[in-house]
Amino acid sequence: MSRTLISRRSSLILVLGLLIVATGCTRAPALNFVLVQRPQVMMQPSDGATDVNPVDRIWIAVRGGAFNAVGLTSPAGKAIIGQLSADRTTWTVGEPLGYDKTYTWSGTAVDSDGVQSPVSGSFHTLKPGEQISAKLNVTDNATYGIAMPVALTFSSPIRDKVAVERSLSIHTSVPTEGSWAWLDDTTVHWRPKNYFTPNTDVTVAARLYGLSMGNGAYGREDLTAKFTIGRSYVLKGDTQTHRLKGYADGVQVADYAASYGLDSDPRRATHSGTHVVMAKFPTFFMTNPKFDYYNVETRWAVQVSNNGEFVHSAPWSVGQQGRRNVSHGCVNLSPSAAKAVFNAVLPGDPVEITGSAQQLGSQDGDYFDWTVPWDVWVTKSAMHN
Repeated sequence: MSRTLISRRSSLILVLGLLIVATGCTRAPALNFVLVQRPQVMMQPSDGATDVNPVDRIWIAVRGGAFNAVGLTSPAGKAIIGQLSADRTTWTVGEPLGYDKTYTWSGTAVDSDGVQSPVSGSFHTLKPGEQISAKLNVTDNATYGIAMPVALTFSSPIRDKVAVERSLSIHTSVPTEGSWAWLDDTTVHWRPKNYFTPNTDVTVAARLYGLSMGNGAYGREDLTAKFTIGRSYVLKGDTQTHRLKGYADGVQVADYAASYGLDSDPRRATHSGTHVVMAKFPTFFMTNPKFDYYNVETRWAVQVSNNGEFVHSAPWSVGQQGRRNVSHGCVNLSPSAAKAVFNAVLPGDPVEITGSAQQLGSQDGDYFDWTVPWDVWVTKSAMHN
């Protein structure tokens, strides 16, 4: 622990003693020196320290006295929030400091005789070579479906994935087994082993500010979110039977005629695998230059992948719905069926597609999480040995 002596003064007290011996002779007075220690002030980090992490525990303390007044100020003169102990001997910083800034101590310490000593000192926080930001895919107070993964996307590649993963936490109101998995150098997802239990409250925290991410990079800010898992609702589609069915709490509640992607063209086939509802749009304009269509208006569009797959109204294919697959990969429904699905689903609801030879995977982007077997998923954690 670093200690800096800010004020260390001693005084000599001269004591005159007169010793009268039995013979009546008188000796010369004896001089006794008594060292009186004034308050010692210690600080962490030490005075003049540099490259201080702004989220480290930073404090100042006094021994042999108490603080009459003490504080820390920013370069702009702003008083930093802190907590003084009940006995007025320790003051601790109570907020994160800034990067690449000089902070200054000031105040006075007083001893038992009421003698005051000035408090002074300063230190400089580290300057990151790069500040990396991140985004969460979930938001406060939102409600999601039982298949919703938690995704964290970084602005630059992460060198020290272990350090970053250690800074991440997931807390659930219902015990839930889950794991983080790095999908690439800028993306880490968390999902449970099995679908969430309905009505689970979830808190995610990413303590990134002040975190060394490797190669001189540090986190720009912390992220947190609290959300709820809603009811259980699953869409199950079969490209061979041309049906899309809805299940609430495991009970079938809907059955719709559907047309999936054209099976004979792998580029158009709807992919088998567990998709996740990503977003909903009452009106959505679709463009696919590869198949020569632009800004085609669709209604009640439910996005289930980043590869262009939607569940949406397709009045132009009602005659084929329930009989043949003719789409470019989307799940075509009648206007009434599409509106019913739109109203029923939440982001995070699973959409389980079977029957196609083309499989959903990492090439399709978010969210392919549920296509990865659990024993493989856990190996993608940076903490996996």
